[in-house]
Amino acid sequence: MMKSPRAVMKAEEPVTVPGLAARVAAAMILRDVICGGHTIDDLFATGSGLSRLAGLAARDVALTRSIVTVALRRLGTIRHALAALLEKDLPRGLAQIESCLTIAAAQILFLDVPDRAAVDLAVRMMRLDQKTVPYAPLVNGVLRNLIRGRDRFLAEGTALERDTPAWLAARWRKTYGEATAEAIAAANRQEPTLDLTVKSDPALWADRVGASLLPTGSLRLVSHRPIGELPGYAEGAWWVQDAAAALPAKLLDVRPGTKIADLCSAPGGKAAQLAARGARVVAIDRSAERLKLLTANFQRLRLEAEIVVADVLALGITFDAVLLDAPCSGTGTIRRHPDIAWTKKPSDIGKLVAIQSRMLNKAFELVKPGGGIVYCVCSIEPEEGEEQIASLLRRNPDVARSPIRPEEVGGLGELVNANGELRTLPSHFPAEDPRMAGLDGFFAARLVRNR
Repeated sequence: MMKSPRAVMKAEEPVTVPGLAARVAAAMILRDVICGGHTIDDLFATGSGLSRLAGLAARDVALTRSIVTVALRRLGTIRHALAALLEKDLPRGLAQIESCLTIAAAQILFLDVPDRAAVDLAVRMMRLDQKTVPYAPLVNGVLRNLIRGRDRFLAEGTALERDTPAWLAARWRKTYGEATAEAIAAANRQEPTLDLTVKSDPALWADRVGASLLPTGSLRLVSHRPIGELPGYAEGAWWVQDAAAALPAKLLDVRPGTKIADLCSAPGGKAAQLAARGARVVAIDRSAERLKLLTANFQRLRLEAEIVVADVLALGITFDAVLLDAPCSGTGTIRRHPDIAWTKKPSDIGKLVAIQSRMLNKAFELVKPGGGIVYCVCSIEPEEGEEQIASLLRRNPDVARSPIRPEEVGGLGELVNANGELRTLPSHFPAEDPRMAGLDGFFAARLVRNR
């Protein structure tokens, strides 16, 4: 049992200790995510107003992101272990103690960091603030006991029990059954793959970048070389895009000159696919900042698109086809964005479903009679996918499904449901090497406007 902290210690002056600044930044960013609801991507974005990274070298920024990502991916396991080791609850108003323990536990349990360094730097963090100085011995003792009990804590509980919020676990059990829900949760514990979409000749580029060519046409890399150092980056031969995210754009019939609206387009992976096939792409998004990234990507890829900053619901022109990648809960991308599991709430889904419904109605208005619509979301919640399409078809007799065929998705029939809709799960595409397994969870339906 841990003894109560003594209040006789004094705060140390901040000192330059290798790795300390990265841990301080990681603890603050973890609080920004869990308490403030911010996303990892926003907090690590260049020029972020909430940046905790000022003055950190690139190597320390990478370390900080690694610590935060792993801490969120395995947050349930970490919290369970710490609760078992603490004699009583941590004091209110000192959230930095919990975040310090959490990031240190992430290093001890899941990262290749020497135990001694993880403990020492956590104790030093406590000594940087007069209010937390008395808790330095507590942090030291808890973490040393965590090291001794590491194997036991790692063996306890399943991914669904430990590292999935209870409301999500209940949803997935109801929708997919216990076995599949557990497989989804286990996949979310794994580091995501790095997939590429190429403009042409995927077999050639698979050989050049040292990747595996997936049945769907995407390339999957094991290498962790910086993206900019890979062959083909500078000449714009490919872009990073999860293999599941690359499927919806392939479902549209594209001929040279086909005018296609890519709604909610940024950061532009699907728009790039359409442009590479010869479509006249109009990339539309309400975020000017996100469209700057799309513009930069298109410049590197040497592709063309008309880029429009606009609210999709306010558009009034028509197109030959429409691709709607609607705002969603993102629960299919938790393995890639583990913050989603801990920042989303059950009430968010209902709000998003209402937005998606309005956007689907608008997509129907924007496409010419006889034109195609592809609706997709990176969510595994049925309200945002299967039920959304069923609702559209009930209220609009002029829309019909155009069923997806397995050969359109690499012959992988397990990715197509009974209604001819795409449904991928994080647990799909298993592989002996975990680094080569998994897909983002996506739903897509192909529709046609009859009149």
